[in-house]
Amino acid sequence: MGGRWNFTEWTIIFSFIHSLEFMPGFSLMDSTERNEASREVGAGGVSRLFALLRTLGEVPEGGERVTQLAQQVGLSQPTTHRLLRSLMDEGMVEQDARSKRYRLSLEFFALAANAGKTGNLRDLVRPSMLRLSASLGDSLFLLARSGFDAICLDRSEGPYPIRTFTGDIGGRVALGVGQGSLAILAFLPEEERETVIRYNLPRLKDFHLYDEVLLRSEVENVRRLGYAARNTGVLEGMAGVAVPILNRDGHAVAALSVATISDRLGPSRLPMVVELLKREAAAIGPRINPFDPTLRRPSQTFGG
Repeated sequence: MGGRWNFTEWTIIFSFIHSLEFMPGFSLMDSTERNEASREVGAGGVSRLFALLRTLGEVPEGGERVTQLAQQVGLSQPTTHRLLRSLMDEGMVEQDARSKRYRLSLEFFALAANAGKTGNLRDLVRPSMLRLSASLGDSLFLLARSGFDAICLDRSEGPYPIRTFTGDIGGRVALGVGQGSLAILAFLPEEERETVIRYNLPRLKDFHLYDEVLLRSEVENVRRLGYAARNTGVLEGMAGVAVPILNRDGHAVAALSVATISDRLGPSRLPMVVELLKREAAAIGPRINPFDPTLRRPSQTFGG
């Protein structure tokens, strides 16, 4: 069972740890042990579990004893043993009855294999982009949040020559610049949204786009309408409209965006484009794998 893990297997780890961390009444250790482990690891239960799971992923085929695991993880033996018991209770770790050594279980790897069937965000959204591009005859973009930026994960070209802030696939822009990133910003959790706005305001001024009052007004308008749209702006002759792709909590993880020439996004056509975008985004949202590594590190899609 030893060897390094791929992204699929890490998906299972993250999912499992997340469920433990927020399970009502769940406690990995008493207050004395928690203080001790906090000094040893310093980042709470999630860090302790990750450290132990990483170590288990590197142990020999026959597993490893708790004493060696504790040394490698940097935790006390009682704390390590309690973590192992919790993992065993969930079926993620097994102990050899004869040698008393611990290793990842077959169930863990079965779950990892099953998680691999979900695909990543780019693969999930690609059919929608192709449908929209064919229906509208315009260029489509998929943007995902990457910290304080939005990064272009994919694009489908239309027949009209366009210019965008993100440019080609892999290009990035500060959240708030362009309709796709504005749609993401508007539907972030409130606390995160405020943090991003405060951090990005100086960056947005470099584009001569917003002062704080205008940016907040734009964000509220996007939240009210459910989409971001602009016809002409910094990129002369260009127009864009975008809708957020929301997770199960109603928060944006990405955006679908149309970029075209200004003449093609007037008042008579805009409602139809928005409706098509919203329909596709609504179908994508419930199918998103919340533990898709793309959502945490979009640049890894391009090997970054």
